[in-house]
Amino acid sequence: MIMEKVTLGIHFVLRINKISNGIAPIFARITVNSKRCEVSIKRKIPIESWNFGKGMAKASSNENKKLNSYLEQIRKMIVESYQELVLSKQVITTEAIKNKFLGLDVSDMTLCKLIEYHNTNCRETLRWGTLKNYFTTQKYIELFLKEKHKTSDIYLTSLNYKFIIDFEYFLRKYSPDDYHTSMGNNTVMKHIERLRKMINMAIRYEWLEKDPFISFQQKFHHVERGYLSEDELKRIEEKDFSIPRLQYIKDLFVFGCYTGLAYIDVMQLSPDNVQIGIDKQYWLFTKREKTDSPVKIPILPVAMDIINKYKNDVKALIQKRIFPTISNQKLNSYLKEIADLCQISKNLTFHLARHTFATTVTLTNGVPIESVSKMLGHSKISTTQIYAKVVEKKLGEDMKKLKERLNEKQIV
Repeated sequence: MIMEKVTLGIHFVLRINKISNGIAPIFARITVNSKRCEVSIKRKIPIESWNFGKGMAKASSNENKKLNSYLEQIRKMIVESYQELVLSKQVITTEAIKNKFLGLDVSDMTLCKLIEYHNTNCRETLRWGTLKNYFTTQKYIELFLKEKHKTSDIYLTSLNYKFIIDFEYFLRKYSPDDYHTSMGNNTVMKHIERLRKMINMAIRYEWLEKDPFISFQQKFHHVERGYLSEDELKRIEEKDFSIPRLQYIKDLFVFGCYTGLAYIDVMQLSPDNVQIGIDKQYWLFTKREKTDSPVKIPILPVAMDIINKYKNDVKALIQKRIFPTISNQKLNSYLKEIADLCQISKNLTFHLARHTFATTVTLTNGVPIESVSKMLGHSKISTTQIYAKVVEKKLGEDMKKLKERLNEKQIV
């Protein structure tokens, strides 16, 4: 067999997008036949001390000279990893060299090693909320291994369709101590989906040949988006609370109902986000934490009144925010009290405010779905159409107007 000619390149680079206080992490960039990958070498350096052309630290101090010696050791180790693959007649790829350098032997790769690798290497690319969900999935996988397989880990090569089905069954039957009900179907499917994404990583990295999910079908149930009716929203707006914390939570919730912003986006608002828009009125110019997509929202009078109410709040001023920070957990806990006091039977959470903005405040009042989609920061209008489906009142009103217009034409 004729071996393909391999061109190996090793260059050290800075992750400019991860600069903090002028200091950036150093990565080793491995290139094989024009294909490349990067691996962290667990070192950082001030960017002014880095020679970008040479891919090394400027030899201006003993500390930088020591760093350059360390970089050469790393280079030598990567070359040795490459040579070991050549001697063992394995296919030479950037990922294969990276795995050998990191000590990840494919034959010894286990499910828990895969999860740790994924969660460690995705810290820089996944948002904390998403990463936290992967940690939760990791916890359930470890519980499943312990209770079903009586082990703490399992080789990737041992994964099969039955393993996936058994894990799904385990999740459906599992009842955590902190609440009484079992997981809903969509929660179970989300955990399965995260496991599937990690398995796909293993397949891409050639740690696993056969996909255990090949015959598995995920089935999410359609869930109607909850929202407050006009009467329910009015009840909360008109309710005054003598307890300051409840009054503050009420203000935050109402603000969410009139802006459509998610909890994290409201907490991150600063006075700089309030700007004059194209119509010479005040707008909120911000971006969604979840998708990083820009959002521009004309500020309705109710929302503007709430902004003005907290513009001199000491905590908000110190934090350089529009509103003083409160955790999502506490906020939702206090919303349960507000729901009881306002005689609202729905599960009141801050995200319900976003749904209420989309339905009761905007779509029901005739705001075009394209405009609502932009204000919600949706990348696809099909996402916004989920809200439009539940606005039956608006549909009835539209058809009533159509009937009236048709009757007028017949009369003429």
